[in-house]
Amino acid sequence: MSIPPRSTSGDRPIPAHDGQMPRPDGGVDAGGPASTAPPRRSRWAWLARLWALSTGRFGLIVVAVVVVTAIVARFWTPFDPQQVDIANRWAPPSWPHVLGTDATGRDILSLLMAGARTTVFVAVGAGLIATVIGVALAALGALTVRWVRESVAVFVDILIAFPVLLIAMMISAVWGGSLWVVIWAVGIGFGVNIARVTRPELRRVLHSDFVLAGRASGLTPAQNLWRHLLPNVAPVFIVQLSWGMAVAVLAEAGLSYLGFGAPVTEPSWGLLLAQLQQYIQVHPLSVVWPGLAITFTVLGLNLLGDALREATDPTLSRSPFATRRARLHVPEVVA
Repeated sequence: MSIPPRSTSGDRPIPAHDGQMPRPDGGVDAGGPASTAPPRRSRWAWLARLWALSTGRFGLIVVAVVVVTAIVARFWTPFDPQQVDIANRWAPPSWPHVLGTDATGRDILSLLMAGARTTVFVAVGAGLIATVIGVALAALGALTVRWVRESVAVFVDILIAFPVLLIAMMISAVWGGSLWVVIWAVGIGFGVNIARVTRPELRRVLHSDFVLAGRASGLTPAQNLWRHLLPNVAPVFIVQLSWGMAVAVLAEAGLSYLGFGAPVTEPSWGLLLAQLQQYIQVHPLSVVWPGLAITFTVLGLNLLGDALREATDPTLSRSPFATRRARLHVPEVVA
């Protein structure tokens, strides 16, 4: 009967070498170095990082308030936004007209709530169109043969020379002013911007090892684009998309102010601003409310986009203390 070897220091098993771990029975595991797998990150960890940023909190709160207001206004407003009440024209902010009334006695709070529906509709619609156009042009300009890539680059450079508002006014001259004109104009204009910014990032990621490995494993170009390329350019794409939605809000307000956007029967912040602007010297407070609504919405979308980039980009800091920890870190000396 053989006796297992023991060390000279008692009943402890022989220590393992070369990164091997001792077993309770005295043997040695050949499973490799003694290391534990890193904890799996939660799918929603980026949301916690986003909330940790002050700009992220502000942007989330503003966008959430606008979206919730638009949903509530779909079913309820304090008064009918188009109800004319001459007896209560220019009522000061008081109950039941919290923000006062305009020249025809319409409740300004109800008009702002109804205008939020138009704002959300334009921002989401323009964002979807810009996403489709931007991703399609960026993919054609990064994944195809050389002559197609160069043609797409020239096409994008030509379209990007036209401002979004100019495109909207040219379309309005042909088909008339409407919300769809604003949506398509902003979608096309910022889709081109997204393509111009995203295309070089796609070209850079295209030569990464994991993309080459995916191609070697049999993935089609579309599968490689969806699984590897787009997730790695998402931070840049998100910022551009948030700017596009912010510009959509501004474009809708500006075009409605000029008469090329929402029709008179459709509540709009820009249209309300145009109607109240002529009374600014007599009732200046009434102009403040639609102006604040436009300003805070655009600011919230811009700050939310910047915070989303910082929360999702692995090259940026993950917490407010990341920079401090990096400065305090002392590298180990390897013998």
